[in-house]
Amino acid sequence: MRTYLVVIDETTESESALRFAARRAAKTGGGVQILALLPKPEFVQWGDVQATIEEEARLRAEALVTGAAGTLLAESGIRPSITVRQGDPIKLAREMLAANPDIAALVLGAAATGGPGPLVTHFTGVAAGSLPCPVMIIPGSLDSDAIDRLS
Repeated sequence: MRTYLVVIDETTESESALRFAARRAAKTGGGVQILALLPKPEFVQWGDVQATIEEEARLRAEALVTGAAGTLLAESGIRPSITVRQGDPIKLAREMLAANPDIAALVLGAAATGGPGPLVTHFTGVAAGSLPCPVMIIPGSLDSDAIDRLS
């Protein structure tokens, strides 16, 4: 099955990428794989404090993904596959691409202001030629109607 991999975080541009991927998947009979990234924890000297910080970050990411999956299901009828991981975003996205040959495209959101983030920069730069699938960059400045028209 044609699967669109979307990397999400708490930004509006990742919401745009998810909407685009869901619309494309619905139109092509495909699926959506969501990769939610946990921020790298700052080192804290006390183990219990560190564990609490990591648990709070995981709960925030799970709440984000649950909300995104609910919206996706309600709007397109697609039940996404969900992965929540902590670590280097570029490495994690590459691992997901390598592990799933059904991924038809990597869908990333680009911020409307402030320049591209590290994922967009990496996957559209030198690494672009060695990827197993196309990269789709969804501008964060697009509203829902524009995304719906383009998808």
